[in-house]
Amino acid sequence: VLQVGKLTHHTGHRCSSAAGTCTYSEAHDETSEVCERKHPCMRGIGRLAPHVPAAQRGACACHRLPGTRPDPHPHPLGGNLMDTPASRACGIHAARLNLADYAANFSDAHPPLTKPQALIEAERCYYCHDAPCATACPTGIDIPSFIHRIAQDNNRGAARAILEANPLGGMCARVCPTEVLCEQACVRNTNEDKPVEIGSLQRYATDAFFAKPGAPLFQRAASTGKRVAVVGAGPAGLACAHGLSVRGHDVVLLEARPKLGGLNEYGLASYKTTDDFAQKEVEWLLSIGGIEVRTGQQLGRDITLDGLLQGFDAVFLGLGLQGVNALGVAEPTATGLRNAVDFIAELRQSTDLSTLPVGRRVVVIGGGMTAVDAAVQSRKLGAEDVTIVYRRGADAMSASPVEQQWAQTHGVKIRHWAAPQEVLSEGGAVKGVRFAATALSGGQLVETGETFVLDADMVLKAIGQTYVAEPAGASIALKSGRIVTDAEGCTSLARVWAGGDCRVGGRDLTVEAVEHGKVAAVSMHAALMAPAAKAA
Repeated sequence: VLQVGKLTHHTGHRCSSAAGTCTYSEAHDETSEVCERKHPCMRGIGRLAPHVPAAQRGACACHRLPGTRPDPHPHPLGGNLMDTPASRACGIHAARLNLADYAANFSDAHPPLTKPQALIEAERCYYCHDAPCATACPTGIDIPSFIHRIAQDNNRGAARAILEANPLGGMCARVCPTEVLCEQACVRNTNEDKPVEIGSLQRYATDAFFAKPGAPLFQRAASTGKRVAVVGAGPAGLACAHGLSVRGHDVVLLEARPKLGGLNEYGLASYKTTDDFAQKEVEWLLSIGGIEVRTGQQLGRDITLDGLLQGFDAVFLGLGLQGVNALGVAEPTATGLRNAVDFIAELRQSTDLSTLPVGRRVVVIGGGMTAVDAAVQSRKLGAEDVTIVYRRGADAMSASPVEQQWAQTHGVKIRHWAAPQEVLSEGGAVKGVRFAATALSGGQLVETGETFVLDADMVLKAIGQTYVAEPAGASIALKSGRIVTDAEGCTSLARVWAGGDCRVGGRDLTVEAVEHGKVAAVSMHAALMAPAAKAA
């Protein structure tokens, strides 16, 4: 049982960097988790990466690698910062932690349920008829049905109920904001303050299936002779490709990057999807057959929409959001200023976290899930001071309250009602950001006249992304900068469907993108089998 204790102390350090010597003294109000053996620890430290010797594995951060020295100021993430110049230095540096700390910090954020835990939790479900939780799920998973099967120890049946509604149900179980979807709708909330842990149960069932898949869950229908191009192998594109292939169509999946998965592979925090799960799920999805994968194919560079329409019977666009919003102020050409999405992607693809450089003081500008993932991972890489700054209040942040709390309990500060005014740099390197205090006046966001500066050697921009329309061309209608479709994903251009984040009106959720792809596959199948009815 973990107990949370507050530890307040003052530190004074001097550190050297290429730019010179700096002095800082600041009060730390650190929250450390303390285990029953009374040592600072992090939940999950017992599941260290394989490269950490077995003798150093254990439940507590006191299990150190040989040669490391204890720090008088324990790191709030569990484990101690190495007492070396690299760990304390100003500027951007790699190897701020030791190997055990990296392994612990980036282990599974929410460990899976054990079998006894899953069975007990499943028995809490009322198995409602017309269940509100199922209605709240964007992909319409029959939640009472799969939970009932878990209670009967029928994990394969539970996985089937999940994956037939959501072919990326394993990843969605890890990253879906269940607290504002199915679990928020759970009737257990009426008389209790704890819903059924639907997301954890969904992960339990899908993990059990992927560990021992056995015979295929789904069989591909006889070939229809129709060929479909799916551009973009993110959640929407993968779901669409799977749905089309199951119905017998031949699919060519075109992806610009080296790996499939889109956001699941490149855009989520590493601690949310460990053990290369994103690729394992992709491999299972492709095992249905009938899907040819072509990577390194970027729309507008290697392929064109006109060319695809000439060579295929239909096209699905799952292009995502490739552009990044600017800060709205001058952005100097300086080391340390970068897009948060690029930082997250680099981290996700790293095979050695100790080689990733991070600043000692990091400022993240934005209020969404990307901002939280970038900030928490900066902290887990060894940054000592990380602050998220958002122009409005907490209620306006697109990151859920659970995600905001997750950031704060991992040592990230969140400052509201402030907008960037100037990125400060010196000698070609970022040194801080000047912010203007903001407030609402007559329903409009205005600056109050007050300003303040946050020192930083790394500034991450996480203020949203945009759809880049040029690759698809001007023949597809847009609204608010994204592709306009009907409820089935049909665009203004005949034989072209679209879904995921590039489609207008969505909530930019993985689970919603999956539903877009799933619904579009049904619509495309109907059109392909009855061209006169749908593809005029």
